[in-house]
Amino acid sequence: SVPACCSARYSLALLAFFGFFLLYALRVNLSVALVDMVEPNTSLAKNTTSNVCPEHSSTINVPRNTTGEKYSWDADTQGWILGSFFYGYIITQIPGGYLASKIGGKLLLGFGVLGTSVFTLLTPLAANLGVGYLIAVRALEGLGEGVTFPAMHSMWSSWAPPLERSKLLSISYAGAQLGTVVSLPLSGLICYYMNWAYVFYIFGTLGVLWFFFWMWLVSDTPETHRSISRAEREYILSSLKDQLSTQKSVPWRPILESLPLWAIVVAHFSYNWTFYTLLTLLPTYMKEILRFDAQENGFLSALPYFGCWLCIILSGQIADYLREKQNLSTVCVRKSFTLIGMIGPAVFLVAAGFIGCNYALAVAFVTISTTLGGFCTSGYSINHLDIAPSYAGILLGITNSFATIPGMVGPVIAKNLTHNNTVGEWQTVFYIAASINLFGAIFFALFASGEVQDWAVSGYHLHRN
Repeated sequence: SVPACCSARYSLALLAFFGFFLLYALRVNLSVALVDMVEPNTSLAKNTTSNVCPEHSSTINVPRNTTGEKYSWDADTQGWILGSFFYGYIITQIPGGYLASKIGGKLLLGFGVLGTSVFTLLTPLAANLGVGYLIAVRALEGLGEGVTFPAMHSMWSSWAPPLERSKLLSISYAGAQLGTVVSLPLSGLICYYMNWAYVFYIFGTLGVLWFFFWMWLVSDTPETHRSISRAEREYILSSLKDQLSTQKSVPWRPILESLPLWAIVVAHFSYNWTFYTLLTLLPTYMKEILRFDAQENGFLSALPYFGCWLCIILSGQIADYLREKQNLSTVCVRKSFTLIGMIGPAVFLVAAGFIGCNYALAVAFVTISTTLGGFCTSGYSINHLDIAPSYAGILLGITNSFATIPGMVGPVIAKNLTHNNTVGEWQTVFYIAASINLFGAIFFALFASGEVQDWAVSGYHLHRN
């Protein structure tokens, strides 16, 4: 094989890593900034903090910057502002996958990030104009971000040699987790020392910068790459020669009738339920039940995602080692990694609801739960490329459409279940997430496949007719 160091495929993985880093930073920064954008008395009716656990944060009052505008939005309005992103995001999933197969992933991913960054730069202006404008801008950001994952999957279908798939994809998608890790505490610090508008200006500017590097350094296929070595080009093309389909039309019907695809859909949906519920509500849980203050909160909320990031990188290496050196079948690796990555989190989430006020354990359990979830990246998450490399972008568009629904529904249901912020209510939230996870894991283990499907290979139409 061709050495990994300085190779074109690993440079692509690295640039993609930074791209997804920024995309997630742009996605979660609002949930931190929102706390500062709202007048303190309107956010929650007072007395909702539960008194089960004693206060225990040594709050040191640093003079904080209060120059940012304040708006009087109630809790429902805030819910809409946070949810609006997903309404744009879900619309462009399948079109994103389809477009990527037509115009190539490079332009699509590039302009997706550029669009998201530009709308992020406009966020403070939109907030000033009124809440409707802000919701619209967030939905437009979602539109831009919706194409990015399908575009990336579609690029990897012509760049990633089958036995390096888990490594390359886990590197590029791990950026998303690290983006969450860095931007949660960083947004908190920026709000604290500058003012909330800068959260949007700083991340937005970085996104625009990244766009120029991406357009300059990346190409859609190994054939069109400017500086790739001949050996590497040959290596990638020969490894993929039996895997890709040359026909231009998309076999929609066999795709939608494919059971292995629905196995991915179910797994993706249930994994995201837990992921999004935690992503949006972890700060609330830590503040209302565990009584951490906001400063600690930023760092502690980020800890689980740091664990997840480490786990994604490591599990990608392990998965390909098992497939290449230990000769384990692809389907065996995908299924076992998905089982670990979904049953593990379910167990620790339920446990987190039962340990009362033991803060250290609560944080540890939530962290272990999210960390184990990282195994899924080398499980169901890459399975699209195993069953249909040529249509990977479209398949990801389909599964991600379903998997975005929990982002819209999960937090709303959780908010409705936790009106009084009692430990019992939060246990219910954790129970629901855990049982959905269990179901997804079992369904995937029963019906997933690791082989390229018949309908995804060139000769398929000839055989049928």
